[in-house]
Amino acid sequence: MTQSTEAGIRLLPGADRGTTQLGWLHSRHSFSFGQFYDPQKMGFRSLRVINDDVISPGAGFGEHGHDNMEILTWMVDGALRHGDSLDNSRRLEPGELQAMSAGSGIRHSEYNDSKTDTARLLQIWIEPRHRDVEPRYDQKRFDAECRHNRWQTLASGCGTDGALPIGQDAEMRVADMDASVSLVVETESSRYGYVQVVSGSVRVEGRTLTEGDAFSTEAGTDVIIEAANASQVIWFDLG
Repeated sequence: MTQSTEAGIRLLPGADRGTTQLGWLHSRHSFSFGQFYDPQKMGFRSLRVINDDVISPGAGFGEHGHDNMEILTWMVDGALRHGDSLDNSRRLEPGELQAMSAGSGIRHSEYNDSKTDTARLLQIWIEPRHRDVEPRYDQKRFDAECRHNRWQTLASGCGTDGALPIGQDAEMRVADMDASVSLVVETESSRYGYVQVVSGSVRVEGRTLTEGDAFSTEAGTDVIIEAANASQVIWFDLG
């Protein structure tokens, strides 16, 4: 159940996410996706999908199509093999972000690139600013030291140095936090925030949030996050 606080944030328990359980896939859906539908969970601002996928060894998604969506994939554990209709064939590993503008249409496949180990990834969809643009694919490895106890911008529609470009006024940031370290989520007066715990646990407004828990912030709200133990957190800054 969503919980409101007096600090301008809404707590979003991970246990309330939707679930897809197949023989080879376990997926948790922060927003309505596939057979999981909740009219109260149709996205947040331009953020439309956060799927937390665990894929069995050697298994994956066969070739399928997308259009008019900015699709980001952040590897947490294992490795993913990607192929697409733009003739890309790439291996995606932890610490790497894939950014794909589906635009007027793209087809791709995604498979666990290991025959022995599971793979875990976050797949994020952001609605684009413009429709039917030329499809584009980018992938980049980000220096882990640059997100150690600080925010690292992975994707941006605002030309942020070093970030992968996306076609929307949004930014995706990540931080790897040591126990007892605090970081601030600063939300400007015209912007909104969505923060999700990838791993570990953090304290927010006197509450403990663990893997899969999230919170959203109203415009102009600043929130302090304190790591209870070693944690990874993602933050979406949204117009």
